[in-house]
Amino acid sequence: MKKTSILKSVGSILSIFFILLGGISVSAQSMIKNVVLVHGAFVDGSGYRGIYDILSKKGYHVTVVQNPLSSLADDVEATKAALDRQDGPTILVGHSYGGSVITEAGDHPKVAALVYIAAFQLDEGESALDWAKTEPGSPKNGILPADEKGILYYDKEKFHDGFAADVPKAQTDFMYASQGRFAAAALAAKVTKAPWKTKPSYGIVATQDEAILPSIQRKMYKKGNAKITEIKGSHAVFISHPQEVADVIIRASKEVK
Repeated sequence: MKKTSILKSVGSILSIFFILLGGISVSAQSMIKNVVLVHGAFVDGSGYRGIYDILSKKGYHVTVVQNPLSSLADDVEATKAALDRQDGPTILVGHSYGGSVITEAGDHPKVAALVYIAAFQLDEGESALDWAKTEPGSPKNGILPADEKGILYYDKEKFHDGFAADVPKAQTDFMYASQGRFAAAALAAKVTKAPWKTKPSYGIVATQDEAILPSIQRKMYKKGNAKITEIKGSHAVFISHPQEVADVIIRASKEVK
């Protein structure tokens, strides 16, 4: 009798164990493992290295888009090409002007959720420039007037304090030297879609941002019904606080069904 009782107890414990193990397996399978990262103006995809490393070590399949920055349409095309290559549901992430890009590209069928990092979360008929002009800009903002070819560059003297004050100066000097050739027309281009109306969205406010004011970020995210996270950081918060930003992306990957 005792042996039978012991065997029954062991059987019950194993049953519970396998049920729990099955639950973990199902949970893991339900997580979205694809992430596409879209950079903004005056930088390139290499700024996402810290977030890439964190997510890759956790088993995520990460793709970094290199925007040509020649027009909103070109950047959307590059992003949709990256989305086409994903093998399933994907978290689409954009920083700064990259928010315009992921908004326009976010109706792609593989996009399950959008994450805005100190980014423009626009509605149909809105442009990044429209929102940037809703409040007086910071005196530290160093975007120069467009040159004769319609290209925007960032002022060297203001790049560190205005764009990435919490990133080492040696690093921001290199970022300045390698900034993308950004067409002013892309900043003024109006989006034609607002996929966040039907898909979950997450908004990260960089509370020390001198490029897109935190107050503007909050207004856009509130209008867009985004789940908001505030991080004490500069406009380059994705570089200076990669773990905190990655945590929001991971949260999205777990919450979205």
